[in-house]
This record gives sequence, C-alpha cells and structure tokens, in this order.
Amino acid sequence: MEDRTSPQTEAAQTAAADAERSQGGVGRRQFVTGALAAAGAVAAAGVLGGGTAAAATPSARLAPRTGRAAAGRRVAIFGGGMGGLSTAHELAERGFQVTIYERKAWGGKCRSMPVPGTGSGGRQDLPAEHGFRFFPGFYQNLPDTMSRIPLPGGGKAFDNLTAGDEVAAFYNGTKFVLPARGSLIGTLSPDSLLAFLNTAVSVISNVPAWEAGYFLQKMIAFVTSGPERRYKQWENMSFAQFVHSDKMSKQYQELLVQMFTGTLVAAKPDKANAHTMGLMAEAWVYSTLGMGGYKAPDRLLNAPTNEALIDPWVAYLKSLGVVFQSDSTLTNLAVANGKISGAQISGPGGTSVVEADHYVLAVPIERALPLLNDQILAADPSLRSLSELTTDWMNGIMIYLRQPINLAKGHVAYAGQPWALTSISQAQFWKKKFSSTYGQGDVNECLSIDLSAWDVPGILYNKPARECTSEQIFKEVVAQLRKAIPWGPIVLNDANIHSYFIDPAITGNGTPQVANDEPLLINRPSSWNYRPEATTALPNLFLASDYVRADINLATMEGANEAGRKAANAILDASGAGGTPAKLFKLYQPNEFQGIFDDDDRRFKAGQPNAFDLWDPAKP
Repeated sequence: MEDRTSPQTEAAQTAAADAERSQGGVGRRQFVTGALAAAGAVAAAGVLGGGTAAAATPSARLAPRTGRAAAGRRVAIFGGGMGGLSTAHELAERGFQVTIYERKAWGGKCRSMPVPGTGSGGRQDLPAEHGFRFFPGFYQNLPDTMSRIPLPGGGKAFDNLTAGDEVAAFYNGTKFVLPARGSLIGTLSPDSLLAFLNTAVSVISNVPAWEAGYFLQKMIAFVTSGPERRYKQWENMSFAQFVHSDKMSKQYQELLVQMFTGTLVAAKPDKANAHTMGLMAEAWVYSTLGMGGYKAPDRLLNAPTNEALIDPWVAYLKSLGVVFQSDSTLTNLAVANGKISGAQISGPGGTSVVEADHYVLAVPIERALPLLNDQILAADPSLRSLSELTTDWMNGIMIYLRQPINLAKGHVAYAGQPWALTSISQAQFWKKKFSSTYGQGDVNECLSIDLSAWDVPGILYNKPARECTSEQIFKEVVAQLRKAIPWGPIVLNDANIHSYFIDPAITGNGTPQVANDEPLLINRPSSWNYRPEATTALPNLFLASDYVRADINLATMEGANEAGRKAANAILDASGAGGTPAKLFKLYQPNEFQGIFDDDDRRFKAGQPNAFDLWDPAKP
C-alpha cells in the first residue's frame, strides 16, 4: 500500500517544521497533565488577513446542468458539519457559488438538539447534545471563523464564548482542583516548565511521588522532542507504552493515564498514540501559562450550540448566497477522464445528479470510505490507506436536575470510573435563565456528560454500555458519578433528578443491533501515516473532514475547521481565482526550545534517546 500520508522524507519533514517555527514562534504542539482530562478553552485569533466577503448569486443551487456561474466557481459540498460549513464560509466570502448537501442535521456532531415534547408554556424543548462543547485555549482556526459570524442582535459568535474558572477531577470521593491559569518565573526552559507541571500534579496526592515524577519526566521528554522523534517514534507507539502504564500503580494508571486519554479523546491509552496525546498535553500547559497568544484554557458556549454558533452561521452563509439542501445523502461520485464528473444524491424526492466544478467530500471517515469506489481509488490509490483509520464511541447523556449541584465552575473529569465520564454543568454559563427558557419550568440544570468508554463493564450490571438498555446506561452513569463525587448519593439524589436523555445517534440500546450513527475518529499508533491532505489526485475532488491531516492532529472541531480551510485554499488554487487564501493557524512552540529540538533531531538520527528521557522502568 502506498504510504501517502507518512511524514514524506526526513528532510521534507524537518524543513516543514523549521518553516513553521520561523513564523513568529507559532508551532504545533503543547501539553496536558494526565490528571486533567477535560481542560480546555478557546484561543481568539485575529480576523482573516485580507479576505473580503463577496456576495454570491442567491440562485446558486447546484442541480443537473443548472445555473451559469462564472467558470470554475461552482462548488458542491457534501456534509454540513464543521468541515463542510468551514469550507463554504471561506469560499462564499470569496465569491464562489456554493451548495451544501447534508443527510441529517446542520452542524453534524457539533450541533445541539431539542428533546422532543419537553417544552411548554412558551418555553423551548430541553436542550441536548451529541457531546458537550469545549474550546481549548489552543484552538485558533475555529475562533477566527467565529469572529466572522454575525449575531442577529449584534456582535459575533466569538462573543458567545465564556471561560470556566476551574477544572476539577473527582476520584473516589475526593475533589482535585487543577490550575486553570498560571505563570512561569524566569526564563522558559525544561526545568522551569517541569517546576510548573510539578505544582499542577502535586494536588493529586494519591499517586506515589516517584511515579508522578516519572510521568512528568516523560512529558518533558515529549515537549523537548524534535519533529523527527515525534513523527517516527512517538507516533508509532501507544500512550500507555510511552508512559509505561503497565509498570505502575493503579492510581498512576487511573489518574495520570486513563483519565486523560479516555475522557479527552474517547480512546484507551493502549490505543491512542503518544504523539497525539503529547501534543494535547503540551498544548494545554502552554494555554494554562497564557503563552503563544493562547487564552483561558477552559471555555465553552453561553447557550446551546445551535443558538450560539450553528444557527447564526447558517444564516450568515445564506446571506452570502450559499444554498443549503437538507435530507440529501451522497450515494456515488462518478469519474470520467481522471476527475469527478458528477455526484448522485438521494432524498425524499428520489435520486438526482449534481454537477459542479469542484466537489468537496466533508463527511466523516466511516461515510467517506463506501464512497471511494474503484474508479476513485484507481485515480488515487493512496486513498486506500483511509481504510486503516479507526473510530470509537464518544457520545453524550444529559441528566436534567431540578436544582444545580456544586461540582465545579468548569469542566469535570471522573477519574477511575470505568466509563471515562466527563461533564459540564451548563446552566451556570448560559446567558438565559434555564427554567424560564427551557422545559416546563421545573428544570434548572443540565448536567451534560460525555461517555467515552462504551466497551468496559460498569459497576452496577457488570456490562459495557454497548450492551445496556437506555435505563441501565442512565442508572450506571448516576452510580459512577455518585462513587466519584464527595457525598455522592446525597449530592446527586433521586429527588433532584428530573429526567435524562441519551444521544439519539445511539440506537438499539440493549439489543444485538445496537449501533452508533456518529462515532469519532481515534488517533491510533501510526494513524498519521494513513491520513490524507485536503487535495487528492483527482483535480476537482477535495476532502474537508476531521481525518484530514491538521496541525491540531486530533479529531476535533478545530481539526475539521482547519481541514475546511485547506480544502477552500486548494479550490482557490485549482480555480485560478487568486486572492488571499484562508489563514492556517499553527500551534505554538517556544522559540527558546529551537536548539533543543535541533539537538533531539540529531540524537534521534544517531539512535539515541531524548536527552530528558532518563530512565526506562521496563529495563533493569
């Protein structure tokens, strides 16, 4: 199999990394300690440099042989999630004629949704989500897009971001509050960074001191690794292997390993690769330190996602002439003369054919694979590598409370619980009073929970979530929360629980036919080698989904937004339209470490370990 998405050659990879670091110190990778699974917030970047919005023709709907747009400017986007909307945004602001086709719901996995039949007295239905939203401080591409989405009453969607004051972890009845903001004293160096990390990890007193020290040593080894080692060593091993989880105590595994990988990226430490985990680790630390232009590390929206982001975004794109065609499922991409000649979609009215100058596949990996027919693979054999990518389940369950409970003023992780739960108490951050706005007036809180480990037995029924009925999932989640929270059965008592709602993407609960319509891409070892760029060997086919290579290197809203920008830029090139391309933001990497990175590249090529990787417990 051709390795299209490997790091190319050593020289090319090093040159690309050097080029990134030369641009004002904005680089790729950052840092999160293992105990902080749900840390995150949004980094506000600037407005698109030089891009000017231009209105597209309102009659831009793409249908068989319709419309007479300017040559090379008709774009058909299949998938109305983050990647598709981002591509449409960049192209519509540059005068392209865009139509988006979506099979299910605008916003995709990023959307919120109503709980049908739960509103009365003029109130909206109770809000629910595929999974709660949070915007890490190292997100830059998505905040830039949000800064260009006008709100109906004035302002921008970016203004709907709000910061949490703390990030907490609960572990068997004990609460740990982790630093949400900090500073370094003196010059940035591996030693000063280690000193800061030690203060963050020291609150987790359950982990033996020498094991916590070893974990921090491994984090410093990653942070000081050059691109050679990151892509050719850490990428090809699991995070569990990287930190030698199997050699350590149960507390080490649960508080410094499992919680991070399981809750943040819906992966097991033996499945998620060390490269991706290390990036998220250092990214969080630099965000916490306020470095690289990053903002508060834990941010979220001040309203349900559709109200705060998706609905204003769709309205803005429509004002630019973008046409939205719902209930439209892409079923085939036809190939002629080495390029896409048409697309077949199905919907309530039957089957129709779409013709365009450029075609953007912005559907998730599990839906993209069946569309890569023999003709496409013959034109671009490297796309066969996409079949090596893996998905897993990470879905939401909402527990509606009559009265709020005091968990944390930010995101919460529940360490040591088998289903890798994280949550956010929504009402404290929303600008509208919950009981006056949603439901029937008797709900004052939505405890929005992500359930990430669907294949691990629970504590009540000894069954994984995949095998449980909806009621069993709810009761199991409540039991795990109560076990983790101090005075859990009293704090989260039955009288205060109003109702619950499980992400409807999960169907067939408790039956052999259980399925997940919206799984999540997992960064397994070597997965970077199988991921494509936004361009393909077919000159008019482009990719814009979270499996496309992105600087964030994780299946996130930020990654999908970046992929959409890359697809838009590629279409600008292919069409010859010219103009200012969409800006691609890079993760911060400190200039102070440039010499360390260069030295580590030399050490890697010489077969030597990282200079800070001092001890391996697997060796005598």
